[in-house]
Amino acid sequence: MIDKFLAGTRVLDLSQFTPGPYTTQILADLGADVLKVEPPKGDPQRTDGPLDADGVSSWYKVVNRSKSIVKLDLKSHDGRRDFTKLLARADVLLESFRPGVMDRLGFSREKLDEINPQLVHCALSGWGQTGPYRLRPGHDLNYMAFGGGLVASGTAETPVITNPTIADYSGGLFAATMVLAALAARPERRKGAFLDVSLAEAPLSWLTLNLTDNLRKGHEPRRGANNYNGGLACYQVYRTADDRFVTLGVVEEKFWRDFCEAVKRPEWIPRQWEPVPQHALIAELAALFKTRTRDQWDALLAERETCYHAVLDFDELPEHPHIKARRMVMRESGDNPFAEVLLPVWCDGAPPPRRRPYREIEPAEALRDWRVDEKEGARR
Repeated sequence: MIDKFLAGTRVLDLSQFTPGPYTTQILADLGADVLKVEPPKGDPQRTDGPLDADGVSSWYKVVNRSKSIVKLDLKSHDGRRDFTKLLARADVLLESFRPGVMDRLGFSREKLDEINPQLVHCALSGWGQTGPYRLRPGHDLNYMAFGGGLVASGTAETPVITNPTIADYSGGLFAATMVLAALAARPERRKGAFLDVSLAEAPLSWLTLNLTDNLRKGHEPRRGANNYNGGLACYQVYRTADDRFVTLGVVEEKFWRDFCEAVKRPEWIPRQWEPVPQHALIAELAALFKTRTRDQWDALLAERETCYHAVLDFDELPEHPHIKARRMVMRESGDNPFAEVLLPVWCDGAPPPRRRPYREIEPAEALRDWRVDEKEGARR
């Protein structure tokens, strides 16, 4: 099972809010023992989002499932002592502080190497550990603005705010990927690694095609004007008669032909590759899609050999037959209902397993769980 891949791997998570906890959720899904270390007042995300009857946010609960939570004051002697013992037993440390915070807490890179030279230390920060922006505050929208995630996305008039938060989740995914690579390389390197992962650089890393286009006259990326950001009629979002939406992603000519034949517009077939932006053709398709409801378009196009899909609402997603068949979304009802999307990977024909609720434990239990030698804090 996929939840055994990292069995025996111990992860300390000092991060807060979404990106870091998403990183360690991936590691927990793969079987790692994740111990989330929070300050005495807890992760601020405990009160960010819809609050349950116990006063804890559902956002916090779902992103920290399958983890153990312990509160340690790393500004106190006792807190630093216990954390040092845990570090000596850990395989991975994930933190999301701004540069310099770990040093001020007494856990510089040199100190971490002294405590545990095999440790894979991943610093997941907004702007990275170096450079003139390293100490700037920021959130996903700022990182997307910086990293090119907004400049070519949206309408011709304005960029759009994306949701989910792309820099947060892509940064977390890069962090998890690099942690796994460092763990795989550790036997040959005979030491751990220090990984500097930037949320702002995560969307930037996806811009190779755009930046190359920007060097080619006539191909410069512009919102609503290029092939795959709104310039093509065959790659577009359209509003239906009932004010819902459908998508076309028809790139291959055979699929475009099938669509045109299905809607009885054969005269559109040779127009697929008219110069972009294709304002006239887009307007014609927009007028056509306004003649039927979304469900009526589904009845006509869903089973055709063309790249079409309706825009699903959130209440439709868990009940969609394909999502149910893939067992990707799990829900629980009751006074505090929630839904979770599982790790999107099947292994050996088996779907991803469910996660467990997080559990809060005392420092002594955390030390005992990791079999820390109370005298030395050494690995057994």
